[in-house]
Amino acid sequence: MERRRFIGVIAGGLLAAPRAAEAQQAAKVPRIGFLGNSTAALEANLVGPFREGLRELGYVEGRNILIEYRWAEGKYERFPALLAELIALKVDVIVTAGTPASLAVRKATTSVPLVMVAVGDPIGVGLVASLARPGGNSTGLTSIAPELEGKRLELLREVVPKLSHIAVLWNPDNPFHVGSLKETRAAAQVLGIKVQLLGVRVSEDFPAAFAAILKERPGALLVLADRIFLHNRARIVDFEAKHRLPGMYAYRELVEAGGLMSFGPSYAGMHRRAAYYVDKILKGAKPADLPVEQPTTFELVINLKAAKTLGLTILPSVLQRADQIIQ
Repeated sequence: MERRRFIGVIAGGLLAAPRAAEAQQAAKVPRIGFLGNSTAALEANLVGPFREGLRELGYVEGRNILIEYRWAEGKYERFPALLAELIALKVDVIVTAGTPASLAVRKATTSVPLVMVAVGDPIGVGLVASLARPGGNSTGLTSIAPELEGKRLELLREVVPKLSHIAVLWNPDNPFHVGSLKETRAAAQVLGIKVQLLGVRVSEDFPAAFAAILKERPGALLVLADRIFLHNRARIVDFEAKHRLPGMYAYRELVEAGGLMSFGPSYAGMHRRAAYYVDKILKGAKPADLPVEQPTTFELVINLKAAKTLGLTILPSVLQRADQIIQ
């Protein structure tokens, strides 16, 4: 009897071993879809913090989590096709930055969770019902902050005291820019600054925008937050340098590329924080129940080399407020 029991246990163990191995192999590795607005090279400073955030939470790419990257190369019309690829791969969650990309995800699927990063006005454009209770399949981080464009104009006036006329690069395809332009006009009126609006939807629109700037000769350029400008940052900064035009930007990357100054939330920090949302969703949380976060800290970055080239002297009172000074 004991011998038969022993043989039965061994046989059962031999049968169980393959089943355990099969179950281990069949264990689903979470798959994230990362929809980038430009290219891997241009967004390395954003993808890096996101991946670091995942590692801090115990995820190792290629081992216990997979990331499917898709890059729009600055062309918003590519979003639907790229999203179709990600949805076909049955990704567990999609991560993307900016309002146009997030709206494209919402249009493509209402079931795959979306972690949005740096969306301007998620309530106003219909991505969430409220910041506290998003509802639907979207959550993440917004870059919206009261009077942000006004603060950028005030800083620009401090650096260029005689500023009376600015050109503004904006994207008519970005719903958030409606509010940004309203805020810009209001602040400009208070400061007595004339505003020249220049809509840029695609890279091919830049020559006409630059020609319009040269025709009116404004004293500075304000570049709103949109990935088309991030993707074309070298082009914008080169134009400004050639024509000695001071620039104020939403993205620090334009300052790092040689532009004058930027003021805004930390986009790298928001991408790192996006990993927290991904982790919560993979562990069963619903996007509808995860509050959307607003930025609490803002970065002022100044390029002194650019200021010198432009013949500008940055006051100590402004430099003291800078989070980073590029020499």
